[in-house]
Formats: sequence, C-alpha cells, structure tokens
Amino acid sequence: MPIDDLPNIDADSLTPINPALYAAPGDDGHPPRVLILYGSLRPVSYSRLAAEEAARLLTWFGAEVKIFDPAGLPLPDGAPADQPKVQELRDLAIWSEAMVWSSPERHGAMTGIMKAQIDWIPLAAGAVRPTQGKTLAVMQVCGGSQSFNAVNQMRILGRWMRMITIPNQSSVAKAWSEFGEDGRMLPSAYYNRIVDVMEELVKFTLMTRARSAALTDRYSERVESAAELSKRVNQRSI
Repeated sequence: MPIDDLPNIDADSLTPINPALYAAPGDDGHPPRVLILYGSLRPVSYSRLAAEEAARLLTWFGAEVKIFDPAGLPLPDGAPADQPKVQELRDLAIWSEAMVWSSPERHGAMTGIMKAQIDWIPLAAGAVRPTQGKTLAVMQVCGGSQSFNAVNQMRILGRWMRMITIPNQSSVAKAWSEFGEDGRMLPSAYYNRIVDVMEELVKFTLMTRARSAALTDRYSERVESAAELSKRVNQRSI
C-alpha cells in the first residue's frame, strides 16, 4: 500500500519491517496472513472503521489481510456448522496466522456480535486447531470516556483459544469524534496507538508462526495417540 493511502502517518517515522530480523530459520517469507473481526452491524460502525484502519496499516507492513463481515452470521448453536457464514468464518480462521479483534464496548463489555464470532470458531476441528499458537491483537472503541473492559475480556478469550495475545492494545475513547465524514480516522494519539499495535502484531507473527508447532508441543498430548487426542479435544469443545 502506498504511503499516500495513510494520510495521518509521519512518513519519516514509519519504518518497514524486515522479516529477516524476526522470522525463524526456514521461514518461507510469505506475507503474514491476518484475519480481522469487528463487533458491530451499525451502518456507521466505529469498530469496523478502526478495523479498516488496522487493515491498511497491516497491508503497508507487508501482511495479507482479510476482514470478516459478521452480517448474516447466526447465533452460536443456532445453525449447523456447514451454514455458509459459519463455514466462511472457520475457513478464514484456519487460513490465518494472526487475528485482530475490534469491538465496541457496550454495557461494559464486548458486544454479543463479537462474542458470537469467537464462539463459532472451535478450539479443534478434528486434529486441526484453528487458533492455537496464532497471534492476536485486541482493540476497542468507546462511546464515552476511555475504558478497557472489552479488551480485557478479549484477552481472556484469546488465552482460552490458546492464542498469543500481544502486549500492546488499543482503546479509542469518544470514537464518534475520532473519525471524519469520509470514515477515515483523524490524527491523534489513538491513531498512533493503532499503528503501534499493528506493527507489533506483524513482528510477533513473524517471530512465532514458524515456531508455533514447537511452542505448543506438550508432553501430556504426546503420550496420547492421535485418535485419542482428537476425541478428547472435540468433546471438550462442545
């Protein structure tokens, strides 16, 4: 993505990421694959606009980005797993090496739309674990003063999904005042923080993606046969 598509960036301060500084030996160097989820269906959705800003930055940093549209996704357990939107989400989760979760804070929590997307992603699908060992960045937008309830909840979920949640995070206060009529985020410390978070996510993804299998290799699972492990994990994810 050309720097001209990032009008609020200080071009002298935005540094390209050199994969060679972070990647594991033998990494094939393909662009990090990032899936972005957002938690609102409103026509003007600030969590979606923040997600789109994140996507632009990730693309500039060299990632391949896909954004999932939650419109039409049924409630968890309200449809079979082969329902088209459910299957689309699960396929994207398997495809990804990293995720960004961007949710509004509503009634002091992440939205049900955000939680439903995460609940549709299984801990295991046969012997495949769609989220284990992958990196995660969390963001939230607030209608009023700054809060961290949603990002804190998403961190708990990230741990539950066995993801590597990066240290940095973003919380945008009074989100309605942080975006212009064109839907682009205005210059601010909040915008700069999103830049920080996306830069960090790409670096952590490069560092861990080729090491994920080694990092998640467990003694307790090695003593089980593949068939026993698949049966046990699937039972626990119901």
